[in-house]
Amino acid sequence: MYHFTYILECSDKTLYVGCTNDLEKRLKQHNGAKAGAHYTKIRRPVVLRHFERFRTLAKARAREAVIKRLTRKEKLALIQS
Repeated sequence: MYHFTYILECSDKTLYVGCTNDLEKRLKQHNGAKAGAHYTKIRRPVVLRHFERFRTLAKARAREAVIKRLTRKEKLALIQS
């Protein structure tokens, strides 16, 4: 099983960073289910712009923390790479 760190672009052009072990399911939750994060619920639809795959949850969470500390400009550069 893999874990993923991801960046979503919301309808208002803001970026959301998260972590999951089922990327497809989580994207569906962000876009339609009540289980989606509150931040994305009010900014639907969201589009997956970037993801990274890890073998452990700890590594995925650590990467999530690093990405969350990046500036918007740095996150956009990561998406473009």
